[in-house]
Amino acid sequence: MSFFIIKNKSIFALGKRANNKMSKPLCFHCGNSCNSSSISIQDKNFCCNGCKTVYELLSENNMTCYYDFQSNPGAIPKEIAEKYDYLDKEEIQNKLLEFQEEELHIITLYIPHIHCSSCIWVLENLNKLQSDIINSQVNFPKKEIRLSYNPKKISLKEIVLLLNSIGYEPYISLDNLNAKPKNVNRSMIYKLGVAGFAFGNIMFLSFPEYFEISEFWLEKYKYVFRYLMFFFSLPVVFYSANDFFISAYKGLKNKILNIDVPIALGISVLFVRSTIEIFLDIGTGFLDSLSGLVFFLLLGKFFQQKTYSFLSFERDYKSYFPIAITRIKKEKEEIIEIYDIKLGDRLLIRNEELIPVDGILISEVATVDYSFVTGESKPVVKHSGEKLFAGGKQINDAIEIEAVSSISQSYLTQLWSNDVFSEKESTTYQTITDTISKHFTTIVLLIATFSAVFWLFYKPSLALNVFTAVLIIACPCAIALAAPFTLGNMLRIFGYQKIYLKNTRTIEKLADIDTAIFDKTGTLTTNKESDFIYNGKLLDHSSKVKLKSILRASNHPLSRRIYNELDDVEAEIVTNFNEYLGKGVEATVNKTKVKIGSESFVSHKEETIGFDTSVHISFDDVYQGKFTLKNKYRKGVEKLFSWLNKEYKTIILSGDNEGEKTYLKNILPSQTKLYFNQKPQDKLDFVAKLQERKQKVLMVGDGLNDSGAFAQSDVGLAVSEDINVFSPACDIIIDASSFSKIPNLLKLSKQSMSVIKYAFVLSFFYNIIGLYFAITGQLSPVVAAILMPLSSISIVIFTTVATNLIGKKQLS
Repeated sequence: MSFFIIKNKSIFALGKRANNKMSKPLCFHCGNSCNSSSISIQDKNFCCNGCKTVYELLSENNMTCYYDFQSNPGAIPKEIAEKYDYLDKEEIQNKLLEFQEEELHIITLYIPHIHCSSCIWVLENLNKLQSDIINSQVNFPKKEIRLSYNPKKISLKEIVLLLNSIGYEPYISLDNLNAKPKNVNRSMIYKLGVAGFAFGNIMFLSFPEYFEISEFWLEKYKYVFRYLMFFFSLPVVFYSANDFFISAYKGLKNKILNIDVPIALGISVLFVRSTIEIFLDIGTGFLDSLSGLVFFLLLGKFFQQKTYSFLSFERDYKSYFPIAITRIKKEKEEIIEIYDIKLGDRLLIRNEELIPVDGILISEVATVDYSFVTGESKPVVKHSGEKLFAGGKQINDAIEIEAVSSISQSYLTQLWSNDVFSEKESTTYQTITDTISKHFTTIVLLIATFSAVFWLFYKPSLALNVFTAVLIIACPCAIALAAPFTLGNMLRIFGYQKIYLKNTRTIEKLADIDTAIFDKTGTLTTNKESDFIYNGKLLDHSSKVKLKSILRASNHPLSRRIYNELDDVEAEIVTNFNEYLGKGVEATVNKTKVKIGSESFVSHKEETIGFDTSVHISFDDVYQGKFTLKNKYRKGVEKLFSWLNKEYKTIILSGDNEGEKTYLKNILPSQTKLYFNQKPQDKLDFVAKLQERKQKVLMVGDGLNDSGAFAQSDVGLAVSEDINVFSPACDIIIDASSFSKIPNLLKLSKQSMSVIKYAFVLSFFYNIIGLYFAITGQLSPVVAAILMPLSSISIVIFTTVATNLIGKKQLS
């Protein structure tokens, strides 16, 4: 470790920028010009020792393919000396780190220099440069990297120095350690303002030419007017439009024809032609068209950014999980939503429950599974007074914690949708969009060229206008916007109905579903309204205490239902707690071994088939009796299955016995298949067999015994009812009050796909019609520039209005 850091100190001592002269060789690493004292190794030039050392570092670790993605992708390492000494302070680290354990720290850093595929590649392969970095994942749109590392082997400061040494210095703001740095970029507004100012003045100066004034005044001042127009056009071309040129250059450099190539070409042709006409006194040129073109292009771009930012914000703000938590207030337990948690609240976390906020452990000991956060399923043992992090899941006994922060509106959403531990998928519509965009520019350039050649022979004065108008009017942006705006708006609409989807891919997967599988207990049945009776030996005060104590730690719907009825006694500390999925729970209370669960689990007898669900009890292996719960099915179950059977294969997989088989057969359609006594592994295997037959499976469960089936299914839907059992494997969380809206969810998913197809058709016809008028010379470049952003705006309006209308129709 020490060798690595010492070796790279030379980077900071000698890094100097060379003078940027085109006649001098370019640095192989950063692309800057090299001065007379440039360094050369292996026929490669470097502007300084910093860039040379980075290249050597990558070369020694067999990572030189970093330069294959893009030429000169790097940045010159900066001289930072003791700048990051403060990162060694524990209090600073505690504020920066989002997760910390003895051998694992996780931090998200903002890196402004991330700009291309080479950046992503090298940053996601940091463990090749430093093996003590466990994992690194780049969020390209936000320019962030999420790092997991072993603090015993490498410090946060050393990681930051490593990042700086390869040209990726992170931005760390100490002004507000609890907030992400906001990259406020006002350049778009400034460029739009400059383009608008120049456009207005050029139009004003063009009026004499428009009205063909031929008097002495025009003859005397027309050159002044033309030179003023040329002067106003310079900041438009070289400042306002520079993003189009930069994007086109980077695309061509990487052998990619992006949409900015024809735009940059059109702007260049207009500017060069206008300059020649003005200085050779041929005419006034097309500077009014040029400035108007840039202004309206930037205006459309600005509108798109604002609209998309608004939808993203609204989606994030409404993304609350319908998960409840138990708060202990004045020695009484109450159920609250997780976003009602406040600093200092005392929370009860049961077995398999998610820890929703950072907190201090009050109980003596806790066993926490942080796989939701880290991807590692190894449980961590914590003791009283230690800090627990949001996203962990308590295993075994119930614990109490004190909240040290309020719930982050987006933190759990971020964890839930984090794909670092799952395979990356590309959707059908992403593929279609990428394919169209890839070939679109080539086709447009060919059409523009052939059209210009044609008009050169028939009417040369129109050739330039036609060439430029074709380049501007045809745009794949509308096609690219169709899917994200449609699906993004649907996520927002579903959120208002307490239906929370993991991401936009879930909607596309839902549209392909052909088989729906339902769990029974806690999914089709409701625990809030269940009636139960006890049959067996008399339960005295001591027996009730034992029952409440063991049930307090269990999260099974039946356990919670019985626990809530035992409100006249206080729970005591339990030991040796174990919960067996699909069977029951056991623990020691006051030196008594208590078992609660199925008949076979408690008394080792075969299950007695009966209509109702029974929960059996034994103390020290002596059978005591059973609670019999009268199952009450949710409202709308019959109607739900009647609708589903018209288009889907429906199946019920229940862990209970066949006691309710006859009843279910009477209320459900005859096509519905029923399977009972299904253990969690049986459910998973059942789903896998259906998928082998090419069936697309929706698994609906309560999130406790169904996590395996959720993970295996194409779409997993968890029904939440005042219970903090959250499976990261599920794709949808639906509040129990919205259970009857599952048909609407499926309908809307299919209709959303139809909206995208209609948007594709609309965009296609727009391009065809626009190209027709452009090719025939009936469209000026300025009008084309106005229509181009309008096409994107029309797609945004169409998809938003369409999704709002179908959402209102289906969910009202």
